[in-house]
Amino acid sequence: MSCEITNGRLEACKDSISGLMNIYFINYGDLDTQGITYGTAGDSDVIETWEPGAALSLYKYELKGANGFEQTIQTSRDNGTTFFEQVLTIQLKNQTIATHKNIKMLAYGRPRIVVETRMHQFFLVGVDQGADVTAGTVSSGTAMGDFNGYNLTFTAMEQVPANFLNCTNEAGLKTLFNDGTVDATVVTA
Repeated sequence: MSCEITNGRLEACKDSISGLMNIYFINYGDLDTQGITYGTAGDSDVIETWEPGAALSLYKYELKGANGFEQTIQTSRDNGTTFFEQVLTIQLKNQTIATHKNIKMLAYGRPRIVVETRMHQFFLVGVDQGADVTAGTVSSGTAMGDFNGYNLTFTAMEQVPANFLNCTNEAGLKTLFNDGTVDATVVTA
């Protein structure tokens, strides 16, 4: 593996915005890494298509408020190792029976997570290892105006940063995953 850079970078325009719009959970076992087609010339930073071995469902969660996605480079010259810690923090307002059950299953499992930013960029968190719930609270608040809902932190440790997905909207996301279904069904109790 070559460790040499291949291009420079100009100062970017000030036209970007931050934050997350949606996340899509994929059950870990539903997505086989064998079906990945990477970008042009083997660019492993972009996933062009991914053909799941079976029918694939993506479970959509709309986000608004204090939600974020950070990637931290963890490297050791002494050990000769580098990996990327991917951390997704989300707030889901309002407690429901259905969400309570889903949170429990997310904590038990290790889903892969598609993150959609407000710039309509899509990233795949936990491509090889999946993501674990590493912290969380279920909060009812104290005062009438306090937060009521779920605060969750998902952490993935991967050999590479979260891959860009070659799409800019939900229709493109479905196409990328070989016409997978996006389930945004809201179950209320």
